Amino acid sequence: MKAVFRSLGIHNYRLYFFGALTSNIGTWMQRTAQDWIVLTKLTNHDAAAVGFTMALQFGPQLLLMPISGLIADRVDRRKLLLVTQILMGALGVGLGLIVLANVATLWEVYAFAFALGVVSAIDAPVRQTFVSELVDEKSIPNAVALNSASFNGARLIGPAVAGVLIATIGSGWVFLFNAATFGATIAALLLMRTAELNLSAKAPRKSGQIRAGWKYVGSRPDIVVILIMVFLVGTFGFNFPIFTSTMAVAFHQGADGFGLLSSIMAIGSVLGALLAARREKPRIFIVTLAAFGFGLADLGAAFTPSYWSFAAVLIVVGLTSLTMVTSANAYVQTTTKPAMRGRVMALYMAIFAGGTPLGAPVVGWVANIAGPRWAIGVASLSGFLAAFVALAWIIVARHLRLHRAPDARFKFSVTYDHMRPKPVVRSTREDLATSEIAIQRG
Repeated sequence: MKAVFRSLGIHNYRLYFFGALTSNIGTWMQRTAQDWIVLTKLTNHDAAAVGFTMALQFGPQLLLMPISGLIADRVDRRKLLLVTQILMGALGVGLGLIVLANVATLWEVYAFAFALGVVSAIDAPVRQTFVSELVDEKSIPNAVALNSASFNGARLIGPAVAGVLIATIGSGWVFLFNAATFGATIAALLLMRTAELNLSAKAPRKSGQIRAGWKYVGSRPDIVVILIMVFLVGTFGFNFPIFTSTMAVAFHQGADGFGLLSSIMAIGSVLGALLAARREKPRIFIVTLAAFGFGLADLGAAFTPSYWSFAAVLIVVGLTSLTMVTSANAYVQTTTKPAMRGRVMALYMAIFAGGTPLGAPVVGWVANIAGPRWAIGVASLSGFLAAFVALAWIIVARHLRLHRAPDARFKFSVTYDHMRPKPVVRSTREDLATSEIAIQRG
């Protein structure tokens, strides 16, 4: 257990972790309230409207990706995070006030979602890469996994609390509470020991730096494969507000039942993040298995007959989804040059969250036309396709060879070239169902 939480032994990371945990609770409360008022108050159960709201909130990450990544590689990340946290808190106050005044319209909610998306587009790559300044290089995978545990641990609390508050005092107070929680992150950033930050080299101020980031990614086929997987699952699979809200309505549940579904799924998400925190090194093989497991879990969720059976399967959905994205995130960060990390992570976040403007309206439309179970089927297909892409690359690019040994045990070997450093990998497994690739660096 000590190995799982080892990054919390570092003062600056410990401050950031608990500040972010508090803020994340508020963020999940706001997401729940926002999706619920769009679905039930401002429209007549229009899942496409929920999808469009998500598109407006995550779309700016795709549009601003080249600029936000370069900003993350050039500026003082701690100071910029202070600015973005203040702005997001102010947006929460504004949305809360118009909802409390009972003057909110669908278009105004759209506008606030877009404004939050613009600020988040700048915040996301800075927040992702700031982790590398809080811990040493060896601890980055653990710190990334604990961040995911914090974000999804908040999902255990936030949606459930939001559901109760919506039903008792109204959505407006939920938005105001979220605004207040940003104070915890701001306080954590102000209390950090700046002398202990592991500042990385900044990108030079010269032309061609955005193009250099794209060129670097293009030279790394392993990262390209990860990005394709993340795009498929992030675009068509991670539209959880649409799935849970429409299924809650299908099972005749109210706001509290909707919030509880998100909290239950977070149980699996936290487990997935903590399991990832135990691993010393992220691997593409784990990302591939998790993507396939995500496809299976969603397929099972689409066929569940009752509210509680659906909730139970969501635990597995949460576990597999977080195992995939946490391992993918840590792999990209730890294998990328520090001076390029902001631009590469901006591209990662743009593809992961920026695909939502494409996928969320489509998935919402499928839910409207064919029902929420078919929409979950789309998510299942995205997981299977992502696993297929990775497996195809492993077979072709890494020269996978599978044969049956005389003792009837399956064995395979893999040889490939990796960018930094260049290893030779040979793997043997006696049981295809349980073993994973063991990497030995030459």
